[in-house]
Amino acid sequence: MLKKVLVVALLGLSSTAFAGGFQVKVGASAIAPSADTTVAPGAIVKGDNEIAFTPSVEYFFGDTPFSAEILLANPINHDVLLNGDKVASVRQLPPTITAKYNFKNSTRFTPYVGVGGTAFIAWHEKGLADDVKNTYGFAGQLGFNFQPADATNWGVYMDVRYADLSPEVKLTNGTKFDLDLNPIVYTLGYSYKF
Repeated sequence: MLKKVLVVALLGLSSTAFAGGFQVKVGASAIAPSADTTVAPGAIVKGDNEIAFTPSVEYFFGDTPFSAEILLANPINHDVLLNGDKVASVRQLPPTITAKYNFKNSTRFTPYVGVGGTAFIAWHEKGLADDVKNTYGFAGQLGFNFQPADATNWGVYMDVRYADLSPEVKLTNGTKFDLDLNPIVYTLGYSYKF
């Protein structure tokens, strides 16, 4: 009997917690690596800036200010620059999940802040890059959603993300180094909440 009561209570709690809604976000992002790597005296390697299509899906937990967002960006191609000259390129996927707090208020602006984790899943190396290893790191997010007066479900959003990513790169001559990307990602897009 006690087990049945416990199961019913847990189901009730979970249905309340998960009686939220989904939001789909479609945006474009400017990805700006914020670090570079010195591989030898006078030899500086860095990733180039890129533009990417960055859709995401967000789930809101009931009437709470908490949500979780999964970034589902398209593959991003980074050129690897040695003292400004392209020496290699690598394509990668950056799946990112953040737990977010949404600052609800009486205005149509809803600021939010998020923390979570991200990945650098590499493939299709070209040029001097012989192998680029997958890596994982911390992700942070700060932004806002704006819903116009005549909008019932849609809005626009803008946010800035930071990802702590330094994949290990092995060159064709056997040289290895950590490519410090640590990108800052600026995103502007459209949101729709179901």
